[in-house]
Amino acid sequence: MAQILDASAAVFARVGYEKATTIAIAAEAGISPGSLYQFFRNKHAVAQALADRFVAQLREAHREAFDAIDFAALDIDELLDRIVDPLVGFNIANPGFKALFARPDMPEGLTDAARPIQEALLGRIEAMIGARAPGLPDAERQRTARVGVQLFQAMVPLVVAAEGAERGAMTGELKKALRGYLGPVIGESAVVR
Repeated sequence: MAQILDASAAVFARVGYEKATTIAIAAEAGISPGSLYQFFRNKHAVAQALADRFVAQLREAHREAFDAIDFAALDIDELLDRIVDPLVGFNIANPGFKALFARPDMPEGLTDAARPIQEALLGRIEAMIGARAPGLPDAERQRTARVGVQLFQAMVPLVVAAEGAERGAMTGELKKALRGYLGPVIGESAVVR
């Protein structure tokens, strides 16, 4: 099954969900379509299993980025390194992720798989902002978190598409954009307690 999911991620990344076929996925996996159908009844079932795997991996990236961290004790550059690097790493390691989750017409089952992890990310960003700017009104904290997540999501495809040293430079640009947006709200330096 892992071989089929790896192959489906590659096919989805290459041609998109709509143009992907079970025949192309089977060919990428080096198996017959009949062998694929022993595990998955159709392309949607493959996509659902892949989405579940992506969600589990993304949860791990979120834990790496957010758990056991004192947000207030880090300056903004350390904070952005700590949060951005694992999330960018996940996107680089999983190019098929965007092919499934960045679609405006994403099937409902995939939307349902992604919703809890997206809500958790937003909650973690809100918590980080709250730790850095405890007096910020709830509505402003929530809005700032939503915009910050959207900035990240908008720039990740540029980072993923870049290669070699350019990828590092584009990651730096992503952090620069986030620093410019978040800095005035959460402060540049560690919070003195």
